[in-house]
Amino acid sequence: MPASASPGGRSGAPGADDPHGLWLTPDRPRRGRRPAFTREAITAAAVALADAEGLDAVTMRAVAARVGAGVMSLYSYAPDKETLLELMVDHVGGELLPPTPLTGDWRLDLKALARHQRALMLRHPWLPAALSARRTLGPHTLAFVEHALVALRPLPLDGAAKLEIFSLLTGFVASHVGHELTRTAAGDSPDRATAEARYLAAVAADGHHPELARALASPGRPLTPEATFTRFLDRLVDGLDTEPPHTGSEAATNPEPTP
Repeated sequence: MPASASPGGRSGAPGADDPHGLWLTPDRPRRGRRPAFTREAITAAAVALADAEGLDAVTMRAVAARVGAGVMSLYSYAPDKETLLELMVDHVGGELLPPTPLTGDWRLDLKALARHQRALMLRHPWLPAALSARRTLGPHTLAFVEHALVALRPLPLDGAAKLEIFSLLTGFVASHVGHELTRTAAGDSPDRATAEARYLAAVAADGHHPELARALASPGRPLTPEATFTRFLDRLVDGLDTEPPHTGSEAATNPEPTP
C-alpha cells in the first residue's frame, strides 16, 4: 500500500521505498497535537513481539494491541509491515554498538564483529529471515558498517571490495545462525545423530564415494554450534586478503551491506 494512501494515517508517511524520508524525517507530525506514541516505542513493541512469537506474529494489529493504540494510528509511523521490518532491523542493530574496541589486526577485528552479529541474531531469532529481503541502511546499521570499514582499513583493497567483504560476512553469519536455529527447532536428538552417522558410514562403505569415505575417516572435530561457527569463520576470514582478478566483461556491482 503506498505511503500516501495509508488508511487513517498521516498523508505522506515515509515507507520502506523512501529511505531518505524514513530515516531523515522526524517521526512525528509537524502540525497538530502531540502524538501519544513514538516510532521508537512502536518499533520496540514490534521487536518484543517478534522475539516472543516469531516474525509471522508481527502484524500492524498485533503491534497496535501491544502499545494500546488503534491500528490505524500506527500507519502514521509505518505505512506497512515492510517499513516496520526496516525499523525493527535497525532498532536491534543498535545493540551492536559500541562494539569491541578494535585491535588493529583486521582478521581478529572482523571475527569479533561476526561474533557480535551471531550473538545478536541468536537473541533475535527472526533477524536472519528479516535480513533475507533487501534492506536500507538505517542509522544504527550505518554506524556498524562504518566501524567494520575502520576495522578493514589495514586491508589493501578498495572501498567497494571492503563493502563486499562486510556483506559476505553478514550473509555467512545470517545463514549459519539460520541453520543453527532450524536444527534447534527440529529438536535434534542423540538418536537422530546416531542414525545419520550410521547412514553416512553405509554410504561411505559402498565404494561409490571414495572422497567422502576419506573425509569421514579423518579425525573428528567438536560439533558444538560455537566450535563449528568458529571453524567456518576462521576459514572465511583468513582467505579474504586477496583481490580476485578483474576481467573486461565484468559488470559493475553495487554492494549493499546489511547489519
